[in-house]
Amino acid sequence: MWRCPLGLLLLLLLAGELALGARRGRGRRELAPALHLRGIRDAGGRYCQEQDLCCRGRADECALPYLGVTCYCDLFCNRTVSDCCPDFWDFCLGVPPPFPPVQGCVHRGRVYPVLGTYWDNCNRCWRAGNHSAFWGMTLDEGIRYRLGTIRPSSSVTSMNEIHTVLGPGEVLPTAFEASEKWPNLIHEPLDQGNCAGSWAFSTAAVASDRVSIHSLGHMTPVLSPQNLLSCDTHNQQGCRGGHLDGAWWFLRRRGVVSDHCYPFSGRERDEAGPAPRCMMHSRAMGRGKRQATAHCPNSRVHTNDIYQVTPAYRLGSSEKEIMKELMENGPVQALMEVHEDFFLYQGGVYSHTPVSHGRPERYRRHGTHSVKITGWGEETLPDGRTLKYWTAANSWGPAWGERGHFRIVRGANECDIESFVLGVWGRVGMEDMGHH
Repeated sequence: MWRCPLGLLLLLLLAGELALGARRGRGRRELAPALHLRGIRDAGGRYCQEQDLCCRGRADECALPYLGVTCYCDLFCNRTVSDCCPDFWDFCLGVPPPFPPVQGCVHRGRVYPVLGTYWDNCNRCWRAGNHSAFWGMTLDEGIRYRLGTIRPSSSVTSMNEIHTVLGPGEVLPTAFEASEKWPNLIHEPLDQGNCAGSWAFSTAAVASDRVSIHSLGHMTPVLSPQNLLSCDTHNQQGCRGGHLDGAWWFLRRRGVVSDHCYPFSGRERDEAGPAPRCMMHSRAMGRGKRQATAHCPNSRVHTNDIYQVTPAYRLGSSEKEIMKELMENGPVQALMEVHEDFFLYQGGVYSHTPVSHGRPERYRRHGTHSVKITGWGEETLPDGRTLKYWTAANSWGPAWGERGHFRIVRGANECDIESFVLGVWGRVGMEDMGHH
């Protein structure tokens, strides 16, 4: 099994892109990748020793495949850039290597350096990589500070599902993206920073798109997650987690302003600090509409319009029902379980890869998150099978994943993403449509 120091930065996923290719021509040795300058060191590898290779002069045949590139066992390997095999110094020269061994992971008898990605009989792969925003964070901290949706109670998960029926002969397209059907009305992914407030960020993200779509583009607000984090305090914990049903109740009964009016104050990891106090309240003005009772906390913006929604509704968990709702009414909100490998996602169609299976519990922890599903598509695998996926926006900023988005396997309830999906209508009156 794997034996690795696994924090958020473990990049030894059984996923990745094809390695750099076969051996390099001898004339390109000067351009070799400086294996040891990059810190690549297969601490337990037996290369020169295994082949009893050379160890003197300069000979083309003293080359071995090394983790997708080529290493050498001749004296020339240590000239300008070091492309020596890991055991060259020990076996050929009888001296300790001139660099500290990098911690590696053992898999099927081979030692692989961390901070690399490798194929292993992979027919459904996604790319992993390091994200600087998570540098130095442990898995525990990632779960504590980067998620923040509390799994709904049984009374909420038993709420009636609204079933969408496909008409006779109705066929849904193989691919759909909300931003193509509603250009300029689908907003870019948000960034919750180290605030465990995905309950507020995903709610604000879905509501922003839906208000824009249902007002036919007359209103296109980016709604304020901070308004929810600071003011929706009934059974909610701000940047320490919250409930989706409470967030939608607040948006319906109290409403929120735009993010321009009430910007995100950001929260670094300071659990002792108090949550920022609520800077925006609203009052009823008849017909269920509300208006703000304070100026924007941001003094440069004066439009403090309050945006509201109708009651949220739960969709059936069949992929076809979710697809039809998304295509007709706009992006939807979904719960999902985030595992250790999701933090490292860089691209491709994600499915949970249990690289830490069999390791202690602290390496296998996961937590509940919420995201905005924006579309779907499918890919044909090399073996001819079809891989169906959802596209979704996360709230970890544009540098994560595919410009802040990700794709995830569709139709298999991957990471519970189809188990609790919500839609909502923007509360839009004729006066909001520019008609008076």
